[in-house]
Amino acid sequence: MSADVKAYAAVDLGASSGRVMVGRVGPDSLELAEAHRFPNRPVRVPEGLRWDVLALYAGVLEGLRAAGQVDSVGIDSWAVDYGLLDADGALLGNPVHYRDARTEGVAEKVWATVPAQELYAATGLQYAPFNTLYQLTAARSTAQLAQAKRLLMVPDLLTYWLTGEQGTELTNASTTQLIDPRTRDWAHGVAERLGIDLGLFPPLRRPGDPAGVLRPEVLEETGLAGPVPVTAVGSHDTASAVAAVPATGERFAYICTGTWSLAGLELDAPVLTEESRAANFTNELGLDGTVRYLRNIMGLWLLQECVRAWGDPDLGGLLLEASKAEALRSVVDAGDAAFLAPGRMPERIAEACRASGQPVPQSPAEVTRCILDSLALAHRKAVQDAQRLAGQTVDVVHVVGGGTRNALLCQLTADACGLPVVAGPTEAAALGNVLVQARAHGLVGDLAGMRDLLVRTQPLTRYEPRGGTERWRAAQARLAGD
Repeated sequence: MSADVKAYAAVDLGASSGRVMVGRVGPDSLELAEAHRFPNRPVRVPEGLRWDVLALYAGVLEGLRAAGQVDSVGIDSWAVDYGLLDADGALLGNPVHYRDARTEGVAEKVWATVPAQELYAATGLQYAPFNTLYQLTAARSTAQLAQAKRLLMVPDLLTYWLTGEQGTELTNASTTQLIDPRTRDWAHGVAERLGIDLGLFPPLRRPGDPAGVLRPEVLEETGLAGPVPVTAVGSHDTASAVAAVPATGERFAYICTGTWSLAGLELDAPVLTEESRAANFTNELGLDGTVRYLRNIMGLWLLQECVRAWGDPDLGGLLLEASKAEALRSVVDAGDAAFLAPGRMPERIAEACRASGQPVPQSPAEVTRCILDSLALAHRKAVQDAQRLAGQTVDVVHVVGGGTRNALLCQLTADACGLPVVAGPTEAAALGNVLVQARAHGLVGDLAGMRDLLVRTQPLTRYEPRGGTERWRAAQARLAGD
């Protein structure tokens, strides 16, 4: 490897799998390769649904061993979930899964103390039943929380095990509903009113901050030669993915696709209006003072659950058949919390169509087309609403993440939005992770410089809208009951 090219390990943890990717970065080069992939299988125990964080850590160690010598390590993962440590720094049980039922009905209890309007004005975070604030409220009377001396978000917990040092990375902290997006610091008034001890959180870190070096025991287990620094990245995977949007200007929307679709704009300041709250938009923090103004949409979770229920048929063949199915015959609200829990997804989609008086999709291809049309429609509405609420127009939609492999979804999104869609990179979260590490070590410049390198090195596919905007407008009105 050339002296001006450095290697960075990106630990990228998703809801169904984790992987360790190795990025090699030079002044005019950016290459990414998978070193190791491992499953992320939550476990249902008598007390509820839990993450098997020990298995994840074992996968991280195995991945670092497979990665070989690297110049730095960074970790990103999903948001909101956390581990609790006792006074000795030992983990008090496996972290609770965000799909666990413990937060049912908790939001109403929170709003009785801090009304929803005040909570949004202070934190800018959309309502989601699994936000960390609601999880902590649900855990208030538990013995585990009573014993806890420290709370670490999932990527911060793994960083602690690798380095022995504790911190709270800001982009992930901004998903807790305990951060003020204007000050980019804790919302002390909200926490005090709700009886949440912010002292449980270690000090805030920003993307690019040093997060320690690998412990001697980790070096021995992975075969790496020290010192190997660990760098704080945008540890919320969406923050890393948005950092890797290959935009060449400011007039763009983005959709980070995968289990979830996160659709919105990159802004310089949060939008904290009551209209924004009613539209369920969130203000999460990104790199370099940016705000990720977006709406959470259920995403390809709908299709993943259906495919699982159908016995894992060939996805390529299924998508081909779906492309031939009647367009916009039936659509569902892809943001409906009724689709949040696992299980019976084809039946639940059929029930939603039946309840709204639409034709019920029968075959897997028809259900798949219903899902993809519904996702494209949700993308359309999110992009439209974000522009209206933020007072900012766009002329292109960037789609990044796993959904870029789904050409039908990308084309339908272009059709629905009436805008060109630029799809890629697929491994956006890992690339954003790598680029923040490279920037911390002086290899790339600012956010615009990172994106310029992506444009010059990564394969991108452009989808032009095919017209028929009126059909999408009518489907949107039908879904809204107009």
